Amino acid sequence: MMKIITDSVTGFKDATIPYTLLSKNSSTKSLAIMLPGLGYTAQGPLFHYSTGVFLNKNADVLHINYQYNTAFYESFTNEEIDEALKRDVRNVIDTVLSAHTYSVFYLIGKSLGTIALASELGRTAFFDAKVIWLTPLLNREDVFGSIVKSKKRGLCMIGDKDPYYKEDRFQQLKDNPTLNSVLIPEANHSLELDGDPVGSVDLLKAVIAKIEAF
Repeated sequence: MMKIITDSVTGFKDATIPYTLLSKNSSTKSLAIMLPGLGYTAQGPLFHYSTGVFLNKNADVLHINYQYNTAFYESFTNEEIDEALKRDVRNVIDTVLSAHTYSVFYLIGKSLGTIALASELGRTAFFDAKVIWLTPLLNREDVFGSIVKSKKRGLCMIGDKDPYYKEDRFQQLKDNPTLNSVLIPEANHSLELDGDPVGSVDLLKAVIAKIEAF
Protein backbone atom coordinates (compact mmCIF):
# COMPACT_ATOMS: atom_id res chain seq x y z
CA MET A 1 0.00 0.00 0.00
CA MET A 2 1.36 3.41 -0.99
CA LYS A 3 2.06 5.90 1.78
CA ILE A 4 2.24 9.53 0.66
CA ILE A 5 3.54 12.31 2.90
CA THR A 6 2.97 15.84 1.60
CA ASP A 7 4.65 18.62 3.56
CA SER A 8 6.74 21.75 3.12
CA VAL A 9 9.73 23.60 4.55
CA THR A 10 10.52 27.29 4.83
CA GLY A 11 13.01 28.17 2.13
CA PHE A 12 15.03 31.12 0.88
CA LYS A 13 13.39 34.47 1.77
CA ASP A 14 10.69 32.60 3.71
CA ALA A 15 9.22 30.93 0.64
CA THR A 16 7.18 27.77 1.18
CA ILE A 17 8.86 24.81 -0.53
CA PRO A 18 6.54 21.79 -0.84
CA TYR A 19 7.73 18.22 -1.08
CA THR A 20 6.20 14.78 -1.39
CA LEU A 21 7.62 11.55 0.04
CA LEU A 22 6.24 8.34 -1.46
CA SER A 23 6.79 4.96 0.17
CA LYS A 24 5.68 1.40 -0.56
CA ASN A 25 7.88 -0.32 2.02
CA SER A 26 8.01 1.05 5.56
CA SER A 27 11.29 -0.76 6.29
CA THR A 28 13.23 0.42 3.25
CA LYS A 29 16.70 1.91 3.67
CA SER A 30 16.76 3.34 0.12
CA LEU A 31 15.74 6.83 -1.00
CA ALA A 32 15.56 8.32 -4.49
CA ILE A 33 15.65 12.12 -4.48
CA MET A 34 14.21 13.86 -7.55
CA LEU A 35 15.25 17.40 -8.44
CA PRO A 36 13.13 18.65 -11.36
CA GLY A 37 13.76 21.43 -13.86
CA LEU A 38 12.38 24.95 -14.01
CA GLY A 39 9.31 24.13 -16.08
CA TYR A 40 9.71 20.36 -15.96
CA THR A 41 8.07 19.24 -12.73
CA ALA A 42 8.10 15.94 -10.87
CA GLN A 43 4.91 15.13 -12.82
CA GLY A 44 6.78 15.27 -16.14
CA PRO A 45 7.10 11.90 -17.90
CA LEU A 46 10.78 11.36 -17.05
CA PHE A 47 10.12 11.78 -13.33
CA HIS A 48 6.69 10.14 -13.33
CA TYR A 49 8.01 6.88 -14.76
CA SER A 50 11.30 7.06 -12.86
CA THR A 51 9.24 7.29 -9.67
CA GLY A 52 7.60 4.00 -10.59
CA VAL A 53 10.99 2.45 -11.29
CA PHE A 54 12.37 3.34 -7.86
CA LEU A 55 9.19 2.39 -6.01
CA ASN A 56 9.46 -1.00 -7.72
CA LYS A 57 13.01 -1.24 -6.34
CA ASN A 58 11.42 -0.73 -2.89
CA ALA A 59 13.00 2.71 -2.53
CA ASP A 60 11.17 5.67 -1.09
CA VAL A 61 10.91 8.57 -3.55
CA LEU A 62 11.26 12.24 -2.59
CA HIS A 63 9.90 14.88 -4.97
CA ILE A 64 11.15 18.38 -4.16
CA ASN A 65 8.50 20.59 -5.71
CA TYR A 66 10.13 24.02 -5.98
CA GLN A 67 8.62 26.40 -8.53
CA TYR A 68 10.92 29.26 -9.48
CA ASN A 69 8.77 30.42 -12.40
CA THR A 70 6.05 31.88 -10.13
CA ALA A 71 5.36 35.56 -9.39
CA PHE A 72 7.24 35.36 -6.06
CA TYR A 73 10.54 34.93 -7.91
CA GLU A 74 10.00 37.46 -10.74
CA SER A 75 12.31 40.06 -9.17
CA PHE A 76 15.04 37.53 -8.32
CA THR A 77 18.40 37.71 -10.07
CA ASN A 78 19.90 34.53 -11.52
CA GLU A 79 22.28 34.47 -8.56
CA GLU A 80 19.37 34.64 -6.12
CA ILE A 81 17.57 31.81 -7.93
CA ASP A 82 20.76 29.75 -7.61
CA GLU A 83 20.97 30.51 -3.89
CA ALA A 84 17.27 29.78 -3.38
CA LEU A 85 17.50 26.47 -5.23
CA LYS A 86 20.50 25.24 -3.26
CA ARG A 87 19.17 26.35 0.11
CA ASP A 88 15.63 25.09 -0.51
CA VAL A 89 16.82 21.65 -1.59
CA ARG A 90 19.20 21.45 1.37
CA ASN A 91 16.39 22.34 3.77
CA VAL A 92 14.03 19.71 2.38
CA ILE A 93 16.68 16.98 2.41
CA ASP A 94 17.78 17.93 5.95
CA THR A 95 14.15 17.71 7.09
CA VAL A 96 13.49 14.32 5.48
CA LEU A 97 16.79 12.78 6.64
CA SER A 98 16.18 13.97 10.21
CA ALA A 99 12.93 12.00 10.32
CA HIS A 100 13.94 8.84 8.41
CA THR A 101 16.92 6.51 8.35
CA TYR A 102 18.30 5.72 4.91
CA SER A 103 21.64 4.24 3.88
CA VAL A 104 21.22 3.87 0.08
CA PHE A 105 20.65 6.96 -2.05
CA TYR A 106 19.82 7.72 -5.65
CA LEU A 107 19.98 11.36 -6.78
CA ILE A 108 18.17 12.34 -9.98
CA GLY A 109 18.41 15.86 -11.33
CA LYS A 110 17.09 17.42 -14.52
CA SER A 111 18.20 20.73 -16.02
CA LEU A 112 17.92 23.34 -13.24
CA GLY A 113 17.86 20.45 -10.77
CA THR A 114 21.42 19.52 -11.79
CA ILE A 115 22.62 22.75 -10.10
CA ALA A 116 21.17 21.54 -6.79
CA LEU A 117 22.47 18.04 -7.48
CA ALA A 118 26.02 19.32 -7.96
CA SER A 119 25.69 21.30 -4.73
CA GLU A 120 24.48 18.30 -2.72
CA LEU A 121 27.10 15.76 -3.84
CA GLY A 122 29.47 16.68 -1.02
CA ARG A 123 26.96 15.68 1.65
CA THR A 124 28.51 12.92 3.81
CA ALA A 125 25.38 10.77 3.60
CA PHE A 126 25.70 10.73 -0.20
CA PHE A 127 29.25 9.34 -0.29
CA ASP A 128 28.09 6.15 -2.05
CA ALA A 129 25.05 7.64 -3.79
CA LYS A 130 24.24 6.73 -7.38
CA VAL A 131 23.64 9.79 -9.52
CA ILE A 132 21.50 10.38 -12.62
CA TRP A 133 22.05 13.57 -14.63
CA LEU A 134 19.21 14.29 -17.08
CA THR A 135 19.87 17.12 -19.57
CA PRO A 136 22.53 18.69 -17.30
CA LEU A 137 23.48 22.34 -17.72
CA LEU A 138 26.90 21.64 -19.25
CA ASN A 139 27.47 25.37 -19.83
CA ARG A 140 27.82 25.86 -16.07
CA GLU A 141 31.22 25.28 -14.52
CA ASP A 142 29.78 23.97 -11.23
CA VAL A 143 27.59 21.38 -12.94
CA PHE A 144 30.15 20.31 -15.55
CA GLY A 145 32.94 20.16 -12.96
CA SER A 146 30.84 18.02 -10.62
CA ILE A 147 30.00 15.50 -13.33
CA VAL A 148 33.46 15.25 -14.84
CA LYS A 149 35.21 14.86 -11.45
CA SER A 150 32.63 12.70 -9.70
CA LYS A 151 33.77 9.29 -8.53
CA LYS A 152 30.21 8.21 -7.78
CA ARG A 153 28.52 5.75 -10.09
CA GLY A 154 26.61 7.90 -12.55
CA LEU A 155 24.35 7.98 -15.60
CA CYS A 156 24.20 11.09 -17.79
CA MET A 157 21.74 11.55 -20.66
CA ILE A 158 21.45 14.54 -22.98
CA GLY A 159 20.27 15.14 -26.54
CA ASP A 160 22.41 16.67 -29.28
CA LYS A 161 19.60 19.19 -30.01
CA ASP A 162 19.62 20.39 -26.40
CA PRO A 163 20.86 24.01 -26.16
CA TYR A 164 22.94 22.99 -23.13
CA TYR A 165 24.75 20.22 -25.01
CA LYS A 166 28.39 21.08 -25.59
CA GLU A 167 30.23 18.55 -27.74
CA ASP A 168 33.68 19.19 -26.29
CA ARG A 169 32.43 18.97 -22.73
CA PHE A 170 30.41 15.83 -23.41
CA GLN A 171 33.54 14.16 -24.78
CA GLN A 172 35.29 14.97 -21.48
CA LEU A 173 32.41 13.34 -19.58
CA LYS A 174 33.00 10.15 -21.55
CA ASP A 175 36.50 10.01 -20.03
CA ASN A 176 35.02 9.59 -16.53
CA PRO A 177 35.19 5.81 -15.89
CA THR A 178 32.44 5.83 -13.24
CA LEU A 179 29.96 7.60 -15.55
CA ASN A 180 27.80 6.13 -18.32
CA SER A 181 27.35 9.08 -20.71
CA VAL A 182 24.55 8.68 -23.26
CA LEU A 183 24.11 11.12 -26.16
CA ILE A 184 20.66 10.88 -27.74
CA PRO A 185 20.47 11.92 -31.40
CA GLU A 186 17.87 14.59 -32.29
CA ALA A 187 16.61 14.84 -28.67
CA ASN A 188 15.76 18.28 -27.27
CA HIS A 189 15.97 19.63 -23.72
CA SER A 190 12.91 17.59 -22.69
CA LEU A 191 14.54 14.43 -24.11
CA GLU A 192 11.86 14.44 -26.78
CA LEU A 193 11.96 14.61 -30.57
CA ASP A 194 10.56 17.83 -32.02
CA GLY A 195 7.45 17.17 -34.09
CA ASP A 196 7.51 13.42 -33.46
CA PRO A 197 5.26 12.45 -30.54
CA VAL A 198 5.33 8.72 -31.29
CA GLY A 199 9.10 8.73 -31.61
CA SER A 200 9.27 10.71 -28.36
CA VAL A 201 7.31 7.97 -26.58
CA ASP A 202 9.75 5.35 -27.90
CA LEU A 203 12.63 7.51 -26.71
CA LEU A 204 11.02 7.91 -23.27
CA LYS A 205 10.75 4.14 -23.03
CA ALA A 206 14.45 3.74 -23.87
CA VAL A 207 15.48 6.39 -21.31
CA ILE A 208 13.38 4.84 -18.53
CA ALA A 209 14.81 1.41 -19.38
CA LYS A 210 18.34 2.80 -18.87
CA ILE A 211 17.29 4.29 -15.52
CA GLU A 212 15.73 0.97 -14.49
CA ALA A 213 18.92 -0.90 -15.40
CA PHE A 214 21.13 1.61 -13.58
